[in-house]
Amino acid sequence: MSQNQPTRPVRGQEQPIRYGDVFAVSGSLAGEAISPRDAAMMQSAENRALGQTPQGGAASVMESAAMWNEQCGLVGHEQVSDTPGRQGVSVTQTDIPGCPGQRLVTEFVAGQAVGQYFFNTAAGGGADEAGGVAVEMWTDKVSIGEALEAAATTAGYKPVDASDAAAIQAAEATAAGANAVTPGGVAAAAQAAAAANALKYRDDEKTKLGEVVADASAWMAMDKEATREDAERVVAAEMRNNPELRAHPGGVGASMVAAARLNQER
Repeated sequence: MSQNQPTRPVRGQEQPIRYGDVFAVSGSLAGEAISPRDAAMMQSAENRALGQTPQGGAASVMESAAMWNEQCGLVGHEQVSDTPGRQGVSVTQTDIPGCPGQRLVTEFVAGQAVGQYFFNTAAGGGADEAGGVAVEMWTDKVSIGEALEAAATTAGYKPVDASDAAAIQAAEATAAGANAVTPGGVAAAAQAAAAANALKYRDDEKTKLGEVVADASAWMAMDKEATREDAERVVAAEMRNNPELRAHPGGVGASMVAAARLNQER
């Protein structure tokens, strides 16, 4: 689920940008203004965990909101909001199975998740450099469609083959509760890409996985939360259709496993 940008209130209404305006949070936190010290705490947490502040991460969103609140005179420069001040902020990292160097970063304010994105620990560059930080903010449990889209980040360069098509078909079928391929759906696109790629010799002429699954959620008629059973079904389909009987590191199956594991932890 993509992270919202700060929604600015109309000037003159004396309403600050609150946590609930930009993050899917609840309770007292949702009604509290985002303050400069809150943003500074998150920036410090990101720097400690990642060695940098990713563009589009929680800290950058909070900084934009806090700056606007301060410029409007709605918060003080040294102000910290009550709930974050008492309960703090944190940044956690989870290794992605089969994806060396790839981690799923989750950011929390007062114990509530405010975002999630992939981080490549092997890349020294910033968020805008290839292989650096791919920000895809999630605040709810990860759906099957979102897990497919994540594969565009972790293995988007890979030419689509029969194992990818089978894994995507299994994922789409699981989400829809049916075994048939949806006409015009992401599985149909994957099957067409795999068939076309099989007739080409040069990888640079082949359709890549990222081209097929980058907007998977929009192609799917139905979607659901990814579970361990869903992940096992997708991985099995991918392995059955791979001559080496294995799943591609960072591919569709690995993304489903990571999504299911994250959902189970939540």
